[in-house]
Formats: sequence, C-alpha cells, structure tokens
Amino acid sequence: MERPQQDSAGKTQDFDVLIVGAGISGIGSAYHLKTQNPDKSFVILEAKENIGGTWDTHKYPGVRSDSDLYTFGYRFKPWIGPPIATAEEIRKYLRDVLTENDLNSSIRFGTLITRCSWSTAEKLWTVETCKADGSAGPTYRANFLWMCQGYYDHKNPYLPDWPGMGDYKGQLIHAQLWDDSVDYSGKEVVVIGSGATAATVIPVLADKAKHVTMLQRSPTYFYCYPNRSDLADRLREIGVDEDTVHRCVRLDYLHNLKMLDHRAREEPDMVFEELKELIRQYAGPDFQFEPHFTPRYRPWQQRLAFIPDGDMFERIRDGKVTAITDTIDHFTADGIKLASGDELKADIVMAATGFKLLMMGGITFEVDGKEVDWSEKATYRGMMFEGVPNMVWVFGYFRAAWTLRVDLLGDFVCRMLRHMDEKGAKEVNIVIPPALANEPLLPWIEDDNFNPSYLMRDMDKLPKRLGEQPEWRHTQDYWREAEDIPAVDLDGAEFAYS
Repeated sequence: MERPQQDSAGKTQDFDVLIVGAGISGIGSAYHLKTQNPDKSFVILEAKENIGGTWDTHKYPGVRSDSDLYTFGYRFKPWIGPPIATAEEIRKYLRDVLTENDLNSSIRFGTLITRCSWSTAEKLWTVETCKADGSAGPTYRANFLWMCQGYYDHKNPYLPDWPGMGDYKGQLIHAQLWDDSVDYSGKEVVVIGSGATAATVIPVLADKAKHVTMLQRSPTYFYCYPNRSDLADRLREIGVDEDTVHRCVRLDYLHNLKMLDHRAREEPDMVFEELKELIRQYAGPDFQFEPHFTPRYRPWQQRLAFIPDGDMFERIRDGKVTAITDTIDHFTADGIKLASGDELKADIVMAATGFKLLMMGGITFEVDGKEVDWSEKATYRGMMFEGVPNMVWVFGYFRAAWTLRVDLLGDFVCRMLRHMDEKGAKEVNIVIPPALANEPLLPWIEDDNFNPSYLMRDMDKLPKRLGEQPEWRHTQDYWREAEDIPAVDLDGAEFAYS
C-alpha cells in the first residue's frame, strides 16, 4: 500500500498498519515495523499532545522507573544512565529513538480513537477519531491494528470512597493527578499506600515536608540496592563499546531476575531474609520489620518495589518518615481517623492507591457490526483474541520489565505480517482448535501466582485464559516466552487465514 500524506481536511487515510499509542510500547513497535517490514505504511495515533504514555501521565515528585533501564529499555537502543531512571530521562530516551529512526513524522498527536470497526468483506479496520475538544477527527483505515495504549485509565485513577472525605479541610490529591502547584514544604503529609508509587514519592516529599506518614493497609516487599551496575561500570572502564555493555548488562539483569523469581517460589523465607539484610544497610542494623514491613504474601506474588540507594529507608532511619499499618475509618476536618482509634493530622493527603484497568483504552470495538466484549474473549498468549482478526495487544510483564515483551511481540508481529504476505492472506483470525472446544474460560491470571489489588478488583474486565494451556494465557514468564514466541508455528491450528 502506498504511503499516504497526512490529510488535515479529515478525509479517510489508508495505511497498512495502525499503531495505537506513542508510549514506550508504541514507539518500540513502530521501530520494529519500520526496520523489519520497511514496505509497510503505518501511522501512530496518540491521544495526548506528548509522547511517553505513562511517563507523561505521572508527574508526582520523584517519578521514576521501578525496573532497570537495561531491561526496561529496548534491546536495540543502549542505555547509558543509572539503572533506575527518572521520567524525564525515559522520555529523552524515547525522543532519541524517534529522532534516530525518523519516526516523529509518523505520530498524530491529540487524536482520540472513538471506534474501531473490522469488516471481513473489506479486510480492513476503520478507525474513527476525534480531537481533544470533541470535534470530529480524521478516519483511518488499516489492514492491521497494533494496540499499544496500555491497560489503565490515564484520566481516572482508583480512589476509594472513604467516609468523610468531604469534611477534610486539607488538600487531598491522587498521585496520578498531582498538581505541581501543591506546596508541601513544612507540611504534615500522609501518603496512603505502600507500593512503587508511594516508595518513589515519599523520599522526595520527606526532603521538604515537616513529616511524612506512610499509611498502608498491608506491608509490601522492598528491594534496596545502589542505583548503579557494577558490571556496566567495569565494562566501560576497560573500554567495551556501549552496544556490548548494554547486551551484557541486560543479560546479567535477566539472569538475576530469573533466579530471584525462581527462589521466591522455592525458598521465599530465605529471600525475605536477604531482602531484610539489604534494607538494614540503609535503615540501620536494629531496624524492626514487625509489624510494618512483614507482608502477608510471599515475595513476587505482588510486584517487588525497588528502592534505589535505599532512599525511603534512609528517611525512616532519620525520623523524617513513619510507617503505620491500619485501615481508614473516616476522614476528619484535620486528617484521618483510623480503625484503631488513632488519628493522623495531615495538611496534605496523597492517595497512592493505584489505578483503574481500562481495556483497549475504553475504545468501542466491532467485528462485522457486532460489539466486542473483551471479558468474554479467549486470549492467545495474552496478545491476540479469538474472533478478533488482524489485531495484537501489547501487554507486558509484571515480574520482569514491561518492555521485554514489546521487543518479543515486535518480532512476532513483523514475522506474521511477512507470513501473511507470503500466503497472499489479508486476514488472520485466532480460532480455538476442536480439541480445546470444551476447555473452560478462566480468569486472566491465577490469583495465587500474582495478585495485586488493581488486577483483582477489575479481573472481570479482562479477557480469559483457555483452560491451563500456556499458549492460551499470558504466562507472565518472559524466560519461557523468549523461547516459545519466536518458535510459534504460524500455520498452527489456532491461526486461520483468508
């Protein structure tokens, strides 16, 4: 298909592939498509006015990655900074990828997708859009959709409806909706939550606030370590080029993550003792873990929060931060009344309570006029769906860096598009083989395997896994998928071409 010019008049524009989202998933996918399938025309539709996705949405103090950038970054673009990076450093990395690969002109900013409709007769997706002000935008048509818009609602975070919130006279703000005008200098601040967001923001708040209290319903595991890679430093010291440094350090992190995941299952108590020892290096040798730092689940059953340079525990050691484990009974005019009867005085309350899942960005999908209900769809490897042709959804990893799957699926999609061209096919559909027709549709992920609150409360919105077959679920196992996905037989029984 000949690459069309942008049409500002709002007429229909045709492309071979349409990529949704200009965050880390969409930019990586565009790179793979351009380099592996240079004959394909494509466009990237981005609802925001900036690139970055998550790294543009979140603006709370200190926002940073909770995965190392050697694995959270792309395999094709060396990372040369500290392993844990700030949001601005990540956005710069993404901007460099766009510039170095001439991808900027492929992005259409401020483009909100309202409907995606597949026509079997035309073998095309029709994508209707609007602008930020609600006025009609261009209509796009494409043979293939590459969904990279993430899995949560960027505008509406999860905020529990606690009693008495309207009575509170201080400032109550969700981390996802942080306003830079909030002045926390010299203030009493309560941060509700103890996950990665809380662990990120608390040390920064503590540097200016009078005091910060971390109020948690239940404790979290934390991994403290210096924000450096000794291996990377040594390789650079002896003159190894950055491409090789990146490959070696990436493999080193992947090996260590694999061992940690395995040991967390096989010897969780020993892993916890090792995590404690790392924390003591920053919090002090007499640091007490009961009751505020002894979780009720095993390590890695929820995401392990990384604390670079142990910054939060240094603030706890210095008396700038206090942890409290309790539940909220109600808000008062001056703060929060706890179930225990204690009251926390607070000038500012920040809710680091997570987000709401939003399948496919809340976009309406239709296949031949019938609306798609994702909660009833069986998933093939967590990336394609039975009965939804010519579409891949990028959903990354929880225990390993999200972007590892961006690279894996980039290779897969490009290989599939070449395979379709070789067959002369315009459509690929996922079908359930007859031998599996009676397998039950089960929740997206096993709750005894990985059970963070944001998944558990919205699990009913997600697609389903088919029985216990690994190819009919998102296994969350990068190391297995790194072998399995490149070996997928594209002429297998689950693929129907026309």
